[in-house]
Amino acid sequence: MAQNGHTIEIPLHDIKPLVEIEDYSLYYLLGLSVVVGIVLLALLYLVYRYIQQKNRYNIRKEHYKILQNISLTNTKKAAYALTKYGLTFKNDNERNAKTYEELLEKLAQYKYKKDVESFDSDTQRVIELYRGMIDV
Repeated sequence: MAQNGHTIEIPLHDIKPLVEIEDYSLYYLLGLSVVVGIVLLALLYLVYRYIQQKNRYNIRKEHYKILQNISLTNTKKAAYALTKYGLTFKNDNERNAKTYEELLEKLAQYKYKKDVESFDSDTQRVIELYRGMIDV
């Protein structure tokens, strides 16, 4: 305000200079983002592991299928296959172990020879018994 060409200055005592205020919101946002990122990565990893386990090759199931489908007409080939794939289930329980050992004794006469005859009824019985007792 000007009066008679002079300006009147009013002293302002209640206005203080600007003060810098600490703002941590950026740090909170970054911290929250990191935590959410870690949680998402953990969830993705768990989903990945679940899918991997679900699709995992199960050797017991494969050997079970092979054992059940072994043709007993080619005696020598069948004897070797029964020995190889039957070993997978030998240690399931004591009964399997005893039956597998009995099976090995029966199959020994059909291996290591050039020409072999068909399985006898006792050997076929042991083969079917062992096939039937396998659990997958």
